[in-house]
Amino acid sequence: MKQLCATVVMLVFFSLAVQAKVQTREITYKVQDKKFTVYLAYDDTISGKRPGVLVVHEWWGHNDYARKRAKMLAELGYTALAVDMYGSGKLADHPNDAKRFMQAVMSNLPEVQRRFQAAHKILTEHTSVDENKIAAIGYCMGGGISLHMARSSAELDGVVSFHGSLGTKTPAKPGQVKARVLVFTGEADPFVPAEQVAAFEKEMKMAGVSFELKSYPGVKHSFTNPAADSFAERFNIPLAYDEAADKDSWQRMQAFFKEIFQD
Repeated sequence: MKQLCATVVMLVFFSLAVQAKVQTREITYKVQDKKFTVYLAYDDTISGKRPGVLVVHEWWGHNDYARKRAKMLAELGYTALAVDMYGSGKLADHPNDAKRFMQAVMSNLPEVQRRFQAAHKILTEHTSVDENKIAAIGYCMGGGISLHMARSSAELDGVVSFHGSLGTKTPAKPGQVKARVLVFTGEADPFVPAEQVAAFEKEMKMAGVSFELKSYPGVKHSFTNPAADSFAERFNIPLAYDEAADKDSWQRMQAFFKEIFQD
C-alpha cells in the first residue's frame, strides 16, 4: 500500500512538472496611448534561443482560444505570443460586436500594422527568441491580418492562415513578400468563396510568392475552433468545427515551420 501511494505521488509530481515547463505571462503596453495586453508562452526547460511565433486572434478578440494555441506552440518548442489587436479586455460575445470591432480595426490598415509590429517587437526582444526566425499564424480575421503583414513586406519567415480572409485591397507586388505563405481554407466556407480563393492564388503567383494552399472539401468556416459549433447554434451562422481538418492543418503547419526555420 505504501509503495502504491508513493507511486501515485511520483506520478502526480511528474505530471505537474511536465505541465509547469511551459511558462506563460501577460504583458501590457501601449500603442499610441491605447493599452494592449499580449500573452507570452515558452518552455523554460529549453536552453538557447528558438524561433518565435505570433498568434493573431479571431474576430472575437484576444481570448482563451488564441492563448491555447500559443501554449500549444510553446509545447512544440517555440516561443509564442498571442497578439491583441483590439485593446486590453476588449472581447466580443456576439457576432454583431465582433463585426463592429473587426471593421473598426480593418478600416485603418496603418493602425493594424502598428499594433502588429508592436507585438512583433515584444516577441523578438524576449531572451528566448531568435529574432531572425519569426513567423505569424492567424485565425479568421487573424489569418487575414497575417497575410496583410506578409503583403506589406513584414520581417517574417512564414505566415500561416487558418480559415482567414484571402481578399485584399493591397495585393502583393513582385518581390514584396519576404515570407513563405501557407493557407488553409474550407471549400464550404461562405466567407471565403471559391472566387476569392482563385483570386488569391492568382495574386500570389503573379507576385512570385512561395505559397501553398490547402482546401478541405465540405469544411466550413472556423474549422479549427471546437467552439464553432456552439457559436453556429447560438447565432445561426455558418460555422463548424472539423476535427480532421483541424489536426491535419496543425500537422502541416509543424512541417512548414521545420522547413522555414531550418539552419
